[in-house]
Amino acid sequence: QVQLVESGGGLVQAGGSLRLSCAASGTLLGFKSMGWYRQAPGKQRELVATITSDGITNYADSVRGRFTISRDNGRNTVSLQMNSLKPEDTAVYYCNVVVRLINADYWGQGTQVTVSS
Repeated sequence: QVQLVESGGGLVQAGGSLRLSCAASGTLLGFKSMGWYRQAPGKQRELVATITSDGITNYADSVRGRFTISRDNGRNTVSLQMNSLKPEDTAVYYCNVVVRLINADYWGQGTQVTVSS
């Protein structure tokens, strides 16, 4: 069973920065994809950014140029550096991983990010 441990959420003023991290464990197969999604109150969960084991990244248009995703394959960690934060970035952020070969995906418990105006 894959376990995901997230850290780094919090409260920040608009224009500030936060860094989210997620550590994955529980499988020897490795992770095809690691990434972050978010869900704001009353809205559906949406993709923020993902990164493959080869380093190919995908960003939501709303965060491209402000957020940077990175991963450490050796440590099975994925991080999201969030700069120039806006109030509309306020949401619960969820780590997501897809296990290589079996394509099973797992979710973290979520971490709250609140951006005040």
